[in-house]
Amino acid sequence: MSGTHELLWSIGELAERAGATVKTVRFYSDQGLLPEAARSSGGHRRYGPQALDRLRLIRSLRTLDLPLPEIRRVIEGDDAADRALESALDSRLSELGREVKVLRWREAALQLVRDCPPAQRAGRLRLIGALNTPPSTAPLAGFWRTWLPPRMPRLALAAFLEAAVPEPPDEPHPSQVLAFARLHAMTTAPCPGGRQPQPVVHRVAGPRGAALLYAGLIEAFDIAAPHLRRAHDPDPGEALDAYVAAYASAYRSRDTREFRRSLAARLSAEARLDRYWELAAIVLTPPGGSPQPTPGSADDWLREALRLDNTTAA
Repeated sequence: MSGTHELLWSIGELAERAGATVKTVRFYSDQGLLPEAARSSGGHRRYGPQALDRLRLIRSLRTLDLPLPEIRRVIEGDDAADRALESALDSRLSELGREVKVLRWREAALQLVRDCPPAQRAGRLRLIGALNTPPSTAPLAGFWRTWLPPRMPRLALAAFLEAAVPEPPDEPHPSQVLAFARLHAMTTAPCPGGRQPQPVVHRVAGPRGAALLYAGLIEAFDIAAPHLRRAHDPDPGEALDAYVAAYASAYRSRDTREFRRSLAARLSAEARLDRYWELAAIVLTPPGGSPQPTPGSADDWLREALRLDNTTAA
């Protein structure tokens, strides 16, 4: 009998052995998570080694910030306990990833303000203050939805937005924070006349033609991207053919030599969004990294390839 009593502890003794507080032990006991081995003659709780093991497990799970219902499922060992633990861990990992991303953006933003000349700090604080942390791409996507022709097919619109809207990096350099903040300011600024300027090609080709155009351009940009990554000089080839075919389909024309000459002239008169693409390239490429192509840089490369092609043919 004495050996049995030696294995039973009061709530204070259990707390001491586990390195916890009496309040913590009482809370988990009240929740039904700690098994009581017995009660004293005065009605006080007595715990055995099983309760100590259970308490250590609970505290380990709590260090992972798992909620109490998930802990209960794990320690009760039901058929779905392993799946419940995996699901809870996956959820918590996702939450931690978001928290780390927030901290990385705040750190880079602080460095950006700290390291700039004093005269620029107020302006940079205004830029950064307009951003969420981490920033949302919704204002950039909204800019393009206004800029693109109305009634574009959903899939064509989604493909263009995926290519045109740079995702904020998880671990940004201060220069990337500044570039994204400037993109945000650019795309949310009021426009003259109350709307974004529509490219001439939209008015000429109409909604259906514009949808064909942008679907074809995305294909051409994808073909050109490896050439840009390898810093190849612009030259006629598959990418240029796809580029010209996109415009030809929009204008219900054929890819002829005359069309290529007229296309080059028409493109030279189009409004440009060079500043947007310059900033997007900075967001996509950390300092010292390999330049990542954007639709803007791919378009520049293809326009030069078209110019060279026309020159050679002439």
